[in-house]
Amino acid sequence: MFSRDGTSLSSSRRKGRKNLFSDVSEMALLCHIPYWQHQRKFTMGTSQIQGRLWGARAADWAEANEPAWEPLFRSALDCLGVRPSARLLDIGCGAGGTLIIAHACGAQIYGLDAAENLVAIARRRLPEATIEIGEMEDLPFEDDMFDIVCGINSFQFAGNVARALSEAGRVCRPGGTVGMLVWGQRKDCDIVNAVMPAVFALLPPAPAGSAPPMQFADRAVVEELMQQAGLVPFKLHELAAALIFPNSATAVRAIMSAAARAIHHAGEDDVREAIAGRLGPFTRDDGSVVLNNRFLLTLATPFRSH
Repeated sequence: MFSRDGTSLSSSRRKGRKNLFSDVSEMALLCHIPYWQHQRKFTMGTSQIQGRLWGARAADWAEANEPAWEPLFRSALDCLGVRPSARLLDIGCGAGGTLIIAHACGAQIYGLDAAENLVAIARRRLPEATIEIGEMEDLPFEDDMFDIVCGINSFQFAGNVARALSEAGRVCRPGGTVGMLVWGQRKDCDIVNAVMPAVFALLPPAPAGSAPPMQFADRAVVEELMQQAGLVPFKLHELAAALIFPNSATAVRAIMSAAARAIHHAGEDDVREAIAGRLGPFTRDDGSVVLNNRFLLTLATPFRSH
């Protein structure tokens, strides 16, 4: 698919694509930003848009949602080649779930998130780490500072995704690795295909004529964004990961932690009922809820002209 010299191995597939967009975006179903803001020119900044929303239910995110993602965090860090003494930056680090695992692997850990409430939790959990509040489009770190820069389900929420990726490349050393993880195809993701449409139905409609969101599950879209950002994609990992919750109440709490816009628009009770009503087919006899999903992790290295 990719080569380290920047040659696209998916160009023949891309010729058949109509454009970078699709009428349905799997990731957009989980997005706090309204559809029409995804394609806007970068102006007010990701943290101003996202921080308040992602941090609205920070305790629920940290206690109910993030633990279910731990197996995926581990798989992603394995693919990224985390090793002792490596300098790692997690962009969109949330409450620090990925950083905790990286720290246990011996990495020197740094994080950034838009949500002050989530950063406060991450700092309490990891007092030895450097974790900042800020923009992924304007990172508060020096050039060539990190061996690994990752965005685990985060880059696609930037107001300007190419700019966020460019910043990731700037702070990554030559020969280092930038990783972008996104949801896979909708049909392969239980939470996107079966659960979140009920939440999506509670959101206000996009204004007439709004551009549809980018289709990040199309690997060529991510490749093109990375190339625009001065990165050279070199490997794609497809990761299967189940989000497992001990019971339906925890599953509802976890999913609601990422549904601030729907809650604001429709009310907490309606959102809770909508989510709970979709969990039946995924609930085991012991009461646990298992949502199987596939994710795409694209690895790239910064391009440095000589």
